Amino acid sequence: MSAAFPGQVQSKEEIRLALRSWPEVDDYLQICKGVILPLGSTEQHGPTGAIGTDALTAEAVALEVGCRTGVLVAPVQSFGMAEHHLGFAGTMSLQPATLLGVMHDLVLSLARHGFERVFVINGHGGNIATSKAAFAQAHASAASRGLPVAPKLRCRLANWFMAGPVMRQARDLYGNKEGHHATPSEIAVTLAMEPSLQSKQRDLPDPAPAGPIHSPEDFRRRHPDGRMGSHPSLATAQHGTSLLETAASALSEDLRRFLSEP
Repeated sequence: MSAAFPGQVQSKEEIRLALRSWPEVDDYLQICKGVILPLGSTEQHGPTGAIGTDALTAEAVALEVGCRTGVLVAPVQSFGMAEHHLGFAGTMSLQPATLLGVMHDLVLSLARHGFERVFVINGHGGNIATSKAAFAQAHASAASRGLPVAPKLRCRLANWFMAGPVMRQARDLYGNKEGHHATPSEIAVTLAMEPSLQSKQRDLPDPAPAGPIHSPEDFRRRHPDGRMGSHPSLATAQHGTSLLETAASALSEDLRRFLSEP
């Protein structure tokens, strides 16, 4: 095995990198070379959804996966590439080049200490292309800088909302009302995590259908309340608890395979 994993069920406090000391991380690296990095975004999610939805859900799934596998979970990277949402108040976006640089530097920081497998649990579709480019650049940088871990360094992007079992469950729950942004599935997970958000839920008129995404102004014109074909009022906390379980189970298996690959 290229990067073993602890395997035992642990508490959220035990698997949070932010709560460990550096000697504890050194000890951890003697038994496991893997780390989970949650990646989200800070952007509008329609008139009722939390602006932190993508970061909140990515972190929640990551912590559940960490508890099941014993793999350390890094602090969530809460800012992503959300340029097209800047027409809505509260959105905070990184440009693609900035996000690429951030992800590149985070991977290299982890690799410098001996982490061989970086499993990024992502909650925002706008991060996908840039993250994959960052991984390619980080691999090249690790090699050019002569980092001992370079030959074994691997990065994987796991989009929790695109996991097969999650997509099937969302389809069963919401059908074509799942939509493409401010979806009931992601809103449901936030309702399970943050009970205060339940009071914000209300019935909404039919959303604008999903369509092309161009500038922030064009997005606001086409999708005036921020939703893209989605009906978040269908979400419930009970759905969110179930979807979180589904996502954590699916991604835990993905992580175990990833750590076991040569």
